[in-house]
Amino acid sequence: MKQQVLQYNSLPKQVSRKDFNRYINPHLKKRYKGPKPKLSFYKIFNYLLFVLHTGIQWNQLRTRRNELHWSNVYKWHHRWSQDGSYAALFSTSVRHLKETDQLDVSVLHGDGSNTVVKKGGMTSATRGTSIRKGKKN
Repeated sequence: MKQQVLQYNSLPKQVSRKDFNRYINPHLKKRYKGPKPKLSFYKIFNYLLFVLHTGIQWNQLRTRRNELHWSNVYKWHHRWSQDGSYAALFSTSVRHLKETDQLDVSVLHGDGSNTVVKKGGMTSATRGTSIRKGKKN
């Protein structure tokens, strides 16, 4: 039996339409008011993945045959991040990995590089900087 190699720390560049419709689309909230998007959510999501994978700025995104302006892709990304679509997608994927025994928590870690600094840091026992004022001569 060949063991499947799981790949962590990489973002997919593109997702197939079958996987999108099965795993991602049910969690993305749609607008009920206003005009429908000109492109399918599948294409919009793949443009999002391209921006996240390459790290380009939003205004540098070029779509095929100018089928969609970059600001519309950003608006959908912002909308989905604010309405909880990404959070629902993440929690469902973690739940699926746990149920299928593919969740490996040994690779999870917190390094504290994004830890919020508490107010009153200068009153701690060890000072990182000198707070004495320089003397004028």
